[in-house]
Amino acid sequence: AVAIEGGRVVGTVLTTIYEADCAAINMVIVDEAMRGRGLGRKLMDAALEIAGRRPLRLVATEQGLPLYEKLGFQPTGAIRQHQGVAGEIAALPGTEAAIAGDMGAIIQLDRRAFGADRKRLLAYLAAAGEFAVMRRDGRLCGFAALRTFGRGEVIGPVVATGLDDAKALVAHFIARRAGQFLRVDTTVDTGLAPWLAEQGLAHVGGGIAMAKPVFPRDADPAVTTFALVNQALG
Repeated sequence: AVAIEGGRVVGTVLTTIYEADCAAINMVIVDEAMRGRGLGRKLMDAALEIAGRRPLRLVATEQGLPLYEKLGFQPTGAIRQHQGVAGEIAALPGTEAAIAGDMGAIIQLDRRAFGADRKRLLAYLAAAGEFAVMRRDGRLCGFAALRTFGRGEVIGPVVATGLDDAKALVAHFIARRAGQFLRVDTTVDTGLAPWLAEQGLAHVGGGIAMAKPVFPRDADPAVTTFALVNQALG
């Protein structure tokens, strides 16, 4: 949804719908000259209408936090954005490039970790970028995606059963991108952030993950989302 003033766009909001499971609200932007007029609230009202009755997720800045709290969103965690020029790193064992036949297993694993059906988003990522996977006992147990984003490339989502596997999946791409600009968005609770900093991807920002309502996600605790698609999309 957009806000128009004098024939130009002065505000935006984007609602990303993941089937009937949930919706992510992002791109809440108000022209600096229009702030203080309640436009952010009107944009959020439009986003809520688009989302319908789906559970909601978003990542808040400090400036946006008071509005989201008034609308009933509650903090659920912290997001850390890491980026920089990748250093030299050896690929860790156990990963390989995905093949077309892996997409079904990738979609299922992401559904288990994220708690929502994102098959359309993952199909887009496969068309726009590439996937790396990890197998154990002949079964896919982890994956990572890479695509062009902004000034370089972004690694995410990364889904794995443990931190070491997540590092190996991220390293699969870092090892092939030495000297190039990379970004990874992660959450504090995964423990991935310190290792990313060691690889030359500095902590440059982040936000506060929020949800409405807050309840245990329909996710499998045996698998974890170690890196997001990006802050906006989860």
